[in-house]
Amino acid sequence: MTSFLVTGAVGILTGLPGEAARAAGDIRVEAGTITELGDLAARPGERIVDASGCVVTPGLVNTHHHLFQSVLKAVPAGMNEPLAPWLRLVPYSYWHLIDDEALRVAARIGLAELMLSGATTVADHHYFYSDRFDYDPSAVLFEEAERLGIRFALLRGGATKARRFDGTDMVPLPTESFSAMTAAVERDVARFHDPAPGAMRRVVFAPTTPTYSLHPHELVEAARFARSLGIRLHSHLSEDTGYAAFTLAEYGARPVEWLAGHEWLGDDVWFAHLVDLSEREIALLAETGTGMAHCPQANARLGSGIAPAPELAARGGAVSLAVDGAAANEAADMASALFAAFSLHRAAKGAKAVRTEEIMRWATAGGAQVLGLPAIGTIAVGKQADLALFDMSNPRYLGQHDAVLGPVISGGQAQIRASFVAGKEIVVDGRIPGLDLGELGAAATRVVARIKQRAKKGGALAA
Repeated sequence: MTSFLVTGAVGILTGLPGEAARAAGDIRVEAGTITELGDLAARPGERIVDASGCVVTPGLVNTHHHLFQSVLKAVPAGMNEPLAPWLRLVPYSYWHLIDDEALRVAARIGLAELMLSGATTVADHHYFYSDRFDYDPSAVLFEEAERLGIRFALLRGGATKARRFDGTDMVPLPTESFSAMTAAVERDVARFHDPAPGAMRRVVFAPTTPTYSLHPHELVEAARFARSLGIRLHSHLSEDTGYAAFTLAEYGARPVEWLAGHEWLGDDVWFAHLVDLSEREIALLAETGTGMAHCPQANARLGSGIAPAPELAARGGAVSLAVDGAAANEAADMASALFAAFSLHRAAKGAKAVRTEEIMRWATAGGAQVLGLPAIGTIAVGKQADLALFDMSNPRYLGQHDAVLGPVISGGQAQIRASFVAGKEIVVDGRIPGLDLGELGAAATRVVARIKQRAKKGGALAA
């Protein structure tokens, strides 16, 4: 069932640059690979995928998420707080309450939300690993992704030192020795990592933050360790102005400049957020091919600012689009991220700040680039058939003179008629096969109630 003809689409956004950003006609897929584009006639017995009334895009690639936060949405204590207190009040006060069932349900919620907004690849930054857990977070996340059929990259986080916050009323954050951390990453690579250009599974070494989570002398060793395994590097960086204030005070350099001296830049590295960058830092990122996971909605929600994604892209830099965790989004979907990128840059910098097609490129080809998955990310002959069909029949799209732009410019809940990973259909008529949303809702209610009850008993700041 991985061979078919997609026909009748309103239009196609290819994820390619310039005039090639749009295409028209049909898409032939054979054995999970795109083999023809254009005005195509159906072959005898060929399966037809009806895309009438739809815009077809490459499957969206979410390059930074925190799936465990899908059961930490709208925690009242953090709703009106900026980044540092929000971290203390929400994820860092509740991490120890996430048990096996909570992580599974959270992953299922988050992956479903992403899939039903057009995502076919998710990179999840999981940064809590503790000997308090009687389960294996890495295995849980890969199992849930495999169950739903989505491409999945585990950004294996963690810390060798705990970040200090402005309060002490929280369970101590989990840390590992550097040798234990690297050994665990090596085990995950052996179990899960596939280096193929169109891999379904990837592992990335992703210490939570290079500034706060590793000792300075461990940074070069961490970078060399990852490269010795042939895996990529990822982390949070410059999520607000506090990062630069810290590195300037401690090391006399801004974050990107400081990491340049620790082998943490390169085309195998990408950072989430990068809200606060100097001109020199933007140039360094572009010159080295270091990527950005642009999280416009989460950064706006926390009042952190707007990353200079268009400026980095204009220099030829690698820009991708990301959602970030649901506890800093409440609605953690790629459609909202697309619209946030479209609207926020224009609000801050004017109507010509960024073109709509470029935002789609960040969400597709840009994501494939930073994850090192060259077999996906664009609609082109020879690429794997990761496709999303955005149904334009909702009233919010009606009346548009250029309906092809609808998935980016209209906001709201996307209607995904179908989506495919390497030609395998993972969303069918707006549903995820095998996933009962009623059961998932009941599980979410049960898990959240248990977390709230445990929080009252266990010292977390309760809702």
